Amino acid sequence: MSIDAQRALVAFTRFGFGPRPGDLAKTQDPRAILIAELAAPDGATLADDSLPRTPAALQTVYADQERKRLERERLALVELEQTGMPAPNVAPLLDLQSWPAPPPKDGAAMMSGAPSAKPPPSPEQQIFRAEAAARLRRALAAPVGFLERLVAFWSNHFCISAAKSNIARAAAGAYEREAIRPYVTGRFADMLRAVEQHPAMLNFLDNAQSIGPDSKAGQRSNRGLNENLAREILELHTMGVGSGYSQKDVVELARILTGWTIAGRDGRLGEPGAFVFNANAHEPGPATVLGRTYAQAGLAQGEAALADIARQPAVADHIARKFARHFVADDPPAALVGRLSKSFRDSDGDLGVLARALIDDEAAWSAPATKMRNPWELVVAAARAFDRPYPDPGPALNAMNLLGMPLWQPGGPNGFAEEASAWASPEGLKMRLELAAQFARQAKDAPSPTALIDDILGPSVSRATREAITRAESREQAYALLLMSPEFQRR
Repeated sequence: MSIDAQRALVAFTRFGFGPRPGDLAKTQDPRAILIAELAAPDGATLADDSLPRTPAALQTVYADQERKRLERERLALVELEQTGMPAPNVAPLLDLQSWPAPPPKDGAAMMSGAPSAKPPPSPEQQIFRAEAAARLRRALAAPVGFLERLVAFWSNHFCISAAKSNIARAAAGAYEREAIRPYVTGRFADMLRAVEQHPAMLNFLDNAQSIGPDSKAGQRSNRGLNENLAREILELHTMGVGSGYSQKDVVELARILTGWTIAGRDGRLGEPGAFVFNANAHEPGPATVLGRTYAQAGLAQGEAALADIARQPAVADHIARKFARHFVADDPPAALVGRLSKSFRDSDGDLGVLARALIDDEAAWSAPATKMRNPWELVVAAARAFDRPYPDPGPALNAMNLLGMPLWQPGGPNGFAEEASAWASPEGLKMRLELAAQFARQAKDAPSPTALIDDILGPSVSRATREAITRAESREQAYALLLMSPEFQRR
């Protein structure tokens, strides 16, 4: 096996989304193709005028919620009138001329008792699918996919869940485009600030409802402090569990972050759906976090605290370990983690420098392929291997759902698991087999299985895998065996 050929395969599988037919043969300098992706101007940004900014997405949700509320009220009043009970003047609500016409009903279906046509997707679901399609197109078109893998890593590190609310589902894609993508080769502190100020995160971790007990709003309402965002900033986003912060630090940081909220539909505080600082909800006075006191006024207090937290030594260690675990091994070499941590500290959290340090480290290239491709990586790798686009994101999203990784929907604020064991359960492998067989049945115009062995598995293919694929009873079976081979499933 050629060393250059092996390193080319590692470049595509460990750092990217896998090769497409012909990629391995034309790769002369594996490290250079990764550096080229990192150096591409605005390479991770996703500019698409058809995708709404967060405020516009949330305004769509607000409008739909208001429409549904008014419709419920109108129907309730109509029902009240039909009972013959006296009702207030509801002429404005009962004026059918002011309402959009309802969708036409299928008379035949009504007569037969058959169910009516499926209702159209909700506005937030339409936005979600458009965002998913854009993300999928970018991953499939990427030369290697290193930048897109970085986007997915940081999006999972600073995760939100689309299952939280309609707001979260509508904003999940915009959150990644606005708070993650612009910073994957920038400074960690800048990404941290963008993430914690984004409406999707403020909604997910309930900070939009957090009110300082001694604030003007706190003194006239029963709502109070919510610690969720502050706790996850310290525990998950920056320092990590057992890194030296205390419950008092969590409470003090939560006090600092009061007033970080989302402008409502009335626009009283700012553009509806945008991040705003509500001074009336902010806890007044200084607060002390990790031994440092912050007495700045308003928004500046929280921004100063986040900037200092980003530079804590524990942050470099936490990020370096998680970074190496994602790309290299569940139990990465301690020396590699140490070198990544040092690059993070020495560069003041420059994430481009961190990514470059990873691909410059020989340990990242020589480690055996023990990581399992997670469902997102798997659906993208399969499509790239067979050079098959997804005109509609539905099949990819369905596959991810079945494999236990619904897009932008982890089970908790710690994101989806990085360990190989999370994706290698008997049930998970059975589902992978079923999906591989389904994908193989639809791969009608793919290259021959024997050609794909060298194009996709390259020098990693074992004699047993090659024989199994070449001796398959049918072309479809050969494709399924290739997709289920250890060489394809692992990276």
